[in-house]
Amino acid sequence: MNYYTYVLQSEKDNQFYVGYTSNLGNRLREHNQGKVSSTKNRIPMKLVYCEVCFNQQDATHREKYLKTSWGKRYIKNRLKNYLTG
Repeated sequence: MNYYTYVLQSEKDNQFYVGYTSNLGNRLREHNQGKVSSTKNRIPMKLVYCEVCFNQQDATHREKYLKTSWGKRYIKNRLKNYLTG
């Protein structure tokens, strides 16, 4: 089974949300239906970045990293063209 570490961006306030899941399409739907307490006041959310991991431990480790200041810097650098274009 694959796991996905993902970054969503709120179309309401442009802020990012980082998470992980084994079913990316379903999880995105849950976010946009207001079923996730962390993002329910920030919908709609759009997927702007994801990575595939082959086990849950790697996905959770990557999620934790992307939530750090270094990880946030990595995402902003990785999405530079998206954010400025």
